Amino acid sequence: MQIIKSEEIGKEEVFKLLKKAAFDEVTLSPKIREANKKLFGEDLSPAELVRKIVTDVRQKGDEALFYYTKLFDKTDISAKDLIVSEKEFEEAEKNADAKVVESLKRAAKNIEMFHAEQKPKSWISYREHGSILGQAVIALDRVGIYVPGGTAAYPSSVLMNAIPAKVAGVKEIIMVVPPKNGKINPYVLIAAKLAGVTKIYKAGGAQAVAALAFGTETIPKVDKITGPGNLFVTLAKKEVYGHVDIDMLAGPSEILILADDSANPTLTAADMLSQAEHDPLASSILITNSEELAKKVAKEAEKQVAELPRCEIASASLDKNGLIVIAKNIEEGVEFANVSAPEHMEILTKSPFEILPKIRHAGAIFLGAYSPEPLGDYFAGPNHVLPTGGTARYYSVLNVETFLKRTSVISYTEKALKEASEDIIRLAKSEGLDAHANAIKLR
Repeated sequence: MQIIKSEEIGKEEVFKLLKKAAFDEVTLSPKIREANKKLFGEDLSPAELVRKIVTDVRQKGDEALFYYTKLFDKTDISAKDLIVSEKEFEEAEKNADAKVVESLKRAAKNIEMFHAEQKPKSWISYREHGSILGQAVIALDRVGIYVPGGTAAYPSSVLMNAIPAKVAGVKEIIMVVPPKNGKINPYVLIAAKLAGVTKIYKAGGAQAVAALAFGTETIPKVDKITGPGNLFVTLAKKEVYGHVDIDMLAGPSEILILADDSANPTLTAADMLSQAEHDPLASSILITNSEELAKKVAKEAEKQVAELPRCEIASASLDKNGLIVIAKNIEEGVEFANVSAPEHMEILTKSPFEILPKIRHAGAIFLGAYSPEPLGDYFAGPNHVLPTGGTARYYSVLNVETFLKRTSVISYTEKALKEASEDIIRLAKSEGLDAHANAIKLR
């Protein structure tokens, strides 16, 4: 893990490193590129490969969906087996650990309570001469949520995507999740039932995103697609955007910790590793004004990573995207943090609430030693689907409003329109739109 001092390399160089650590360019490995060349007869870039998959599913429907599911997920599936049956739900409940299920229920309750506070209301305002202006807040009819599930299972992602949709009032929540040996993790199924998911389909990757966007003979077309996924899922969401809405384009997971000499180095290293174990491309950054803390955290991270079951992944992440920045002071550290605009940000200082108003760009902010990032991932209530790669500068966390749209309401009386008519006619004529002006004149 790299350690740098801002006063030695200068602010601008730190800015460059922070942006690179937050989101680096992703390319296919030589092995995958060679496999793609054999399959498709050409050396396709990730974007080209995804475009081909999306186009095939759009044109061929279930046929292409089943083909790519067999190709990538090693699962030979038919329309009959694609949707999760009631029997599979019953088996999931039978095989699940009751204590894990209780924890899921408590997490679901916290998530629902938090998101219920976010729901905006429609409103009507009465103006002069009896005219009415307002805004109708309307839930989307049908949404699709993507839940990763090939090499790992994420019931927490089910709760975080589906519960805000349910709170918003979405009528149909369609879930896709890649099967493993033709099956879906029991806790994913139980979480889906807790969260109010309508139907679950055993499909993943770019092909599942395309199926949700355009519809197939089996999977219905949705209005919006949300949820995290790998590079191919993200590129597929980018490809279908415009045909449907999406939540955001998410990259590898990130954590940035702003700490002073009061921070515990053991806990700080543990929190950095909580993101490093996700993916070799995950980013773990510490910004501190304490050189002593920096050295202790680096040493502690090296010690802890060797003991992790996902040691190889976490080590690769720290080697490639682990970074410790020694700032001149905490004020400079805040500036660096805002440039990075991280997905997760922890403030481990003597007075974290004094720092909070100065943070402008972060997906989620965790204050103090007893608010570690996994608390937000699983249990506290705020959503864990967050902007990455510096996009917290303009993206918001997934929330209830993600699943709502706003429609304007306008009702003028004859008297109110007459009073405004000259202004409207004048403005319409200034734009050369005489038919607009006539629509007012004729009244």
